[in-house]
Amino acid sequence: MASEPGEPTATRGPSPTPGRHDPSLGRPDWRRVVAVFWLTSMVEGLGVSQVFSYLAPYLRIVGVPDTDRAAFVGLFSALVFVVGMPLVPLWGVWADLYSRKAVIARSALVEAVVFGCVALSREPWQLAVSVLLIGFQLGNTGVMLAAIRDVVPSARIGTLIAMFGVAGPIVMAVGPALGALLVDGLGWSLSAMFWVSAALSVGTAALVWFGAAEVRPEVVLRGRVLPLAYGALRGVLGDPAVRRIFAIYGVAFLASQMSRPYQSLIVEHLVGTGPGLTSSIGFVAGPAALAGAVISPLGGVVGDRIGFRPVLLTALLIGGTALLAVPLLPTVPALALAVVAFTAANGLVGAMVFSLLATEVPAERRSQTLNLVYLPLYGAGIIGPAVGGALAGPFGAGAPFWAGAAVFLVGAVVVALRVHPRRAAVAVGG
Repeated sequence: MASEPGEPTATRGPSPTPGRHDPSLGRPDWRRVVAVFWLTSMVEGLGVSQVFSYLAPYLRIVGVPDTDRAAFVGLFSALVFVVGMPLVPLWGVWADLYSRKAVIARSALVEAVVFGCVALSREPWQLAVSVLLIGFQLGNTGVMLAAIRDVVPSARIGTLIAMFGVAGPIVMAVGPALGALLVDGLGWSLSAMFWVSAALSVGTAALVWFGAAEVRPEVVLRGRVLPLAYGALRGVLGDPAVRRIFAIYGVAFLASQMSRPYQSLIVEHLVGTGPGLTSSIGFVAGPAALAGAVISPLGGVVGDRIGFRPVLLTALLIGGTALLAVPLLPTVPALALAVVAFTAANGLVGAMVFSLLATEVPAERRSQTLNLVYLPLYGAGIIGPAVGGALAGPFGAGAPFWAGAAVFLVGAVVVALRVHPRRAAVAVGG
């Protein structure tokens, strides 16, 4: 393909992923790569889940009046993505051009700084700045997904990508549950809990750097960084099939980000503000996330056999129905069951989206597309909490859940009507 002067050019090295000869078998060290990245994603999600789960009680600690906390929850949750979203295309390009490992380890080190700053926050503005810094740690998950796609056996892409995605649901359980143990069980402060996450993040930076070999893209685009970064955006937005898949992922995350920050307020409404609040939040978030962790890999296995779209449609329908029920339930155990269903469905949506992109995007655009796969999350992360905050203020903490349910169900309709396989699917492995 001819290129204009100064435009990116594609190069295919003799062995971009050393040791990989047959895409159907994968690279010999693929198990190590998946394990290292799985643990890295686990630790990142651990701290982030604690920030979101305990943001409402932490806002009280830093002095935000109870009457203003719902609005502050939405505002602070959106701040996470304000800085990170414009940088995501750049991290992907730097990873492809120079080193995926360096970009992933950078994210882990930034996490340590972020969680330390949250632990040190004693004023609302300090907490706001700390949450804003989370934006600088974004951009690593898409890079890890692209690397996993380049090393795993082609016949197991759906299953292994779903297993990688399971790290998120697991830490959504472990993070709040660990917080409940440390705070209610051992008498630690919330600040001490965040210091633990900071220390673990330093450990994962070392694990990535020393524990896994570099994984180079199958096709590397050469050129200036900014044209490459925003050329990748144009490529994603210019492909109707990819654009629709990204839109579905954005819909799922919009529903999640619109409602999840208010989960702790629903729990607080049921149990009050006494000493058992932290444990109740952990109970609701814990079983729900673990159920998602169990179901998501099973969805990948089913998707490998019957197709990813039927599983995606089913997950969207279940998730929307579960969100409708959350504000109506009278007890914490019933609330936990509804959150189980939604979290499991949301995990399946992500696994199916990743699998569709990994198997249908041409090799020359695959790494760029997977690097940007969380871009819908970041957009939804800005819009969702803001909309949730606008609804929760006048209409109560249940309103974001009903709005999120509507968004999820609209996504199901779009999948049913518009998202279809490519007429000439690209062979797995490029």
